[in-house]
Amino acid sequence: MTPQQIALVQNSFKSVAPIASKAAALFYDRLFEIAPEVRQLFPADLSGQKVKLMGILATAINNLHRLDAILPTVRQLGDRHRDYGVSAEHYATVGAALLWTLEQGLGAGFTSEVKAAWYEAYCALAEAMQQGERQAKAAGEVLSPGSDRKGDG
Repeated sequence: MTPQQIALVQNSFKSVAPIASKAAALFYDRLFEIAPEVRQLFPADLSGQKVKLMGILATAINNLHRLDAILPTVRQLGDRHRDYGVSAEHYATVGAALLWTLEQGLGAGFTSEVKAAWYEAYCALAEAMQQGERQAKAAGEVLSPGSDRKGDG
């Protein structure tokens, strides 16, 4: 990401932060609308999940200028999401729901430049999460060939 893209994402997120609970609700509503099959991956009560989403998003966005420093944590997040049943196909759907949510929340402030910057940020974070998932899967296969991570192989 360029410094300008990072600034666009960080500055636009400042407009989303005050409406964090509304943004989280919009995000999950949209996600479950476009991918109803993922609803089963989440708890019935999403209140805690919404807080976690906005918290991790804030941490990632606020640290985009030092992406290398947060990548290990983002990779670990990807590994945990694998445990929850998240697959590679889900990342595109989540990205689409996120961009839609930002468009709703930012209105006219969601310019083509802001959208492109958020797309780059999401792609960088999603790729790191998927890399973490792949690394953990490979490490698990090396440690116990022929069985899955939970040992019921």
